[in-house]
This record gives sequence, C-alpha cells and structure tokens, in this order.
Amino acid sequence: TGICRSDDHVITGGLVMPFPIILGHEAAGIVESVGQGVTSIKPGDKVIPLFIPQCGECNSCLSTKANLCSKNDIGSAAGLMPDGTTRFTCKGQAIHHFVGTSTFTEYTVVHESAVAKIDSAAPLEKVCLIGCGFSTGYGAAVQTAKVEPGSTCAVFGLGGVGLSVVMGCKAAGASRIIAVDINSDKFAKAKELGATECVNPKDFKKPIHEVLIEMTGHGVDYSFEVIGRTETMIAALACCHYNYGVSVIVGVPPAAQKITFDPMLLFTGRNWKGSVFGGWKSKDSVPKLVADYMKKKFVLDPLITHTLPFTKINEGFDLLRTGK
Repeated sequence: TGICRSDDHVITGGLVMPFPIILGHEAAGIVESVGQGVTSIKPGDKVIPLFIPQCGECNSCLSTKANLCSKNDIGSAAGLMPDGTTRFTCKGQAIHHFVGTSTFTEYTVVHESAVAKIDSAAPLEKVCLIGCGFSTGYGAAVQTAKVEPGSTCAVFGLGGVGLSVVMGCKAAGASRIIAVDINSDKFAKAKELGATECVNPKDFKKPIHEVLIEMTGHGVDYSFEVIGRTETMIAALACCHYNYGVSVIVGVPPAAQKITFDPMLLFTGRNWKGSVFGGWKSKDSVPKLVADYMKKKFVLDPLITHTLPFTKINEGFDLLRTGK
C-alpha cells in the first residue's frame, strides 16, 4: 500500500470522514476469498482496490464522459460498505471503511465493483501506485485535460501525483512543462520525469501566475493544481491562457473552504475542470494501465522514495509531511 496525502487530509480534518476509521486507498493485493455471487474475481487473483468503483449501472458509469460512479463514498463519506454495513470491528466496536478500500490493514473487504483483476505477473509493490497516485496524475493530463503535442503546461505541486502529471504531459507531447513547488528539492526528479523548467514561487516578489504569464508571453495552455489549496487553484487558473487555457483541479480541496475569484477569469473563455482518479473508468482502465506498465510504456520506480515495514507507517507519514 502507498501513502497518499489524501489519507493525511483525513487526519488533519481537511477531508472529513467518520472515526474510528482504517485509512489507506492506494494498494494492490491478492484475493483471499470471495462472497456469494461474486463472479469476476476468484481467490488467488492479483487485484487493485478501486476507491472510485465502477458499478456499470449509474448515469456516470453509463456516460462516455464520466468516471465518478455514484456508488463512491467520497461525497457521502459514510465510511461504510455499499450495503450500509461495516466489516471491521475492534474489541466489539465498529470501525469505518475509507472510500470503500481501507488498505492500511492486512486484510480488507471491498465490493466487487471496487476491485480490478490485474496481470498475475505484475509486481504488487510497484503497481499499487496505479491504485491512486500515478493514475490520478497521469490521467489528469492525458484524459481530463487532453494535453496536445507542442503545448505548454504548468504543474503546481510535485508530490507523487504532481510528478505523474508531469509524466502525462510528457507522454502527450507537451513542448514545455513548467514545474512549480515551494520545495526546490523536488526539482531534480521533476526534470528527470519530463519537466523542462522548475519555478519556486518563493524566489519571486510578484504572484506566481504573473511569473508564468511572463515566462510564456500569454499564459500556459494547460495548468494543473496538484496540492489541494484554494490559493494555488486560483493561481493555476489565472496562469493559463485567458481565452483557451484549461486548468484542472487534481488535489483534494480542503473542507469548509470556499474560493472567491474574479469571474472575468472564466468569462474570457478559460476552462476550469476537476479530475477524480484521472478521469479513468476504474474497473475498465486499471488492468490496461497495469498492462501498459508491464510493456514499459511508463515508469513507476522514480515515484517510490522509501519502502518501509508496516509497523513504521507513522514514520512514512512524517516523511510525507516533511516533503521527503
């Protein structure tokens, strides 16, 4: 299982969920057993749990334009299985599930619509990233924004998801990929994965969107906010071209915060979009992404900075919080 900032957002209250709860949502594992009526998965299968399920029946699943299955538990935040029950207890007390996955545990229970069977040869310790971080960032570029060859992109935030956006922009053929982060330690890896320039907002007296407009002459074609802060969401919107720019919100927005911005930013023609799980239909796309990884169409190793035993999970979160 990978550690994602969204898990930490629950601890800090930025993403409100019921407690007590077993967090974790970016993982890969092996099926131990299946419930009655389950047909697409069998014991021994290698799988990736899907925090965005794909029921195949709701209006989002039936639309070619959508991927946010209505059976997801992000919006409702019930912390329960789709049937309204929990399968975790501790000392007789019910424990909540996290977005239908709960992967910080040796065993978890997921709904059949929230798990994808993958190549039996896939290395679980690598492809677990396809369960969230890689797919979310890479898809935001190639699926949601549909970055075109020769275009100019700006990526705000260079964590695992932001680096995956950089990889997606590169794969789509962008000619300039400007990486933006207040931690300059992240620039070397961003360049290794395709960033052409790196900018630290702390190095400038003027707002970062003005810096990016100056660098490009008219703003970028595509911008991505991969942090989850309202200030950077507005900066990302403002730095893209006033008439045809597309800005995508990838980071989970903080709870109870609202955005106030000049509507002229949109009136002139900009597109402001959101992207959940990179716009991929999860059950359909995850096995294909794993297959692409096995064919070496993209790399995952640079996104893995540390491998820790499960007992050191809190040290893992400390590394996340310190930007390491």
